[in-house]
Amino acid sequence: MIRTIMRTGMQTGIRTGVLTSAILMSAVVAELWAQAPDYEPVTAPMLLEPSPDDWLTYSRTYDNQRFSPLDQINRRNADQLRLAWSRGLSPGIHEHIPLVHDGVLFVANPGGMQALDATNGDLIWDYQRKMERGGRAGRTIALIEDLVVYSSPDRTMVALDARTGKVRWEKAAPFSSSGPKAFGDKVVAGLTGCGDGRDCIAAFDGRTGDEVWRFFTTPGPGEPGDETWGTVPFDKRSATPWGLPGAYDPARNLLYWGIANPAPHTRLKRHGGDIDDIPRSAPADLYSNSTVALDLGTGELKWYYQHLPGDDWDADHTQERILLRTRMSPDAEAVKWINPRVKQREEREIVVSLGEPGGIWVNDPEDGEFLWATPFPHDVPEFHIQRIDVETGKTYMNWDVVIKSWEDRHIMCFHNTKSYWPMAYHPGKNALFIPYHDQCVDTTANPDTVNGNGPRVGVLRPGADPNAYAVIAKVERLYSQRAPGKGRCWQRPATCSSGEI
Repeated sequence: MIRTIMRTGMQTGIRTGVLTSAILMSAVVAELWAQAPDYEPVTAPMLLEPSPDDWLTYSRTYDNQRFSPLDQINRRNADQLRLAWSRGLSPGIHEHIPLVHDGVLFVANPGGMQALDATNGDLIWDYQRKMERGGRAGRTIALIEDLVVYSSPDRTMVALDARTGKVRWEKAAPFSSSGPKAFGDKVVAGLTGCGDGRDCIAAFDGRTGDEVWRFFTTPGPGEPGDETWGTVPFDKRSATPWGLPGAYDPARNLLYWGIANPAPHTRLKRHGGDIDDIPRSAPADLYSNSTVALDLGTGELKWYYQHLPGDDWDADHTQERILLRTRMSPDAEAVKWINPRVKQREEREIVVSLGEPGGIWVNDPEDGEFLWATPFPHDVPEFHIQRIDVETGKTYMNWDVVIKSWEDRHIMCFHNTKSYWPMAYHPGKNALFIPYHDQCVDTTANPDTVNGNGPRVGVLRPGADPNAYAVIAKVERLYSQRAPGKGRCWQRPATCSSGEI
């Protein structure tokens, strides 16, 4: 069942009693203002089992559930919330997610980083990087030991002393609009421009910044998946991991990461005018629009699942994956594609994702086996997936809305319905909470543009309610049914809020 529970803009509470809808940073040159002398280093066990009072990664926990066990704010007193403090933001693009540890709020900005007292907004220290020009910083930052790591617009990974803001190390690296995330003693980031025209996911030693491993998100000559790109030269293959970082399963030591669309956007342009240079079903243009499972120690690919083969619409599948344990009970009346091997009420661990073009996807974390998927937020004829072979999980793109000639124009659903605004999972209610846009994309073929399309604009879904464009949906029961008895959260039994999954 999908229920709309809010139609409004989003704000994120970083810590109980502190509202951060506006956080100011001064745009002065780098200067040490103060320090946080009582700051406790963020250890690997702390990242694995974070304190409820902290927010140590962009989704709080490795499973990306974004669930806070704090209960001081509830439906009975939420209307009593009042602004505690505010600081204005520095000029430029702000898309990052602040972190909190030991009462210190870390905030990235286009020019650097600031540490603020989370109780009153006072500036602790301010690091502003000297660059020839500004730009977009990474969307996430990482806390590891006594360091705060961020991706600078000048293609540099920078680690600052969390107490003082002084530079501890910096390393030239491909640009990361994703930003880093800490896993144990490593920071991992999705990178653009990793050499040979390709993009990659890379791990760095958190203490030194030295690169540990690199996984290219498109295959080179002779590598597995090379044939899925047809005649496209390997140095022209692009599929970036630009979105939010992945989830981590410490028991399997696996990262689950999302990868974006292939470029150029249209297969007509990408494949030199031959729309059948690659199949209409997976695999096509690997590892675009896929979930990849990587060994944290080595970066080795353990499995992949391609949600959308040979994309034609810039329809990224590059945002967060959520890990959880639940009893599987997909409702056949609400879920369009279900693997017949799924046993009703079977308790198992799953990986959940939602693409920018919509659709909820559920896979097995061990081997990527397809479990079930369904169109989201609505099942419409323009949906980008035409069908899924439920026995194998192979996906087939909706050929009816693919640009096949330079005279074509189509509407495809959905478009940026989900992007880098995260969804969340409540283990006690066994429900997903998904912010989304009810919009599709109207695309006209154009051979004179880089991507082979234009104009290309987002439009309200045909027949949609214009007053319900920006929505939060609660997804329950369709997702699975709550089962009585004591369950456990993903690798974190101590933080289950009710013991029912």
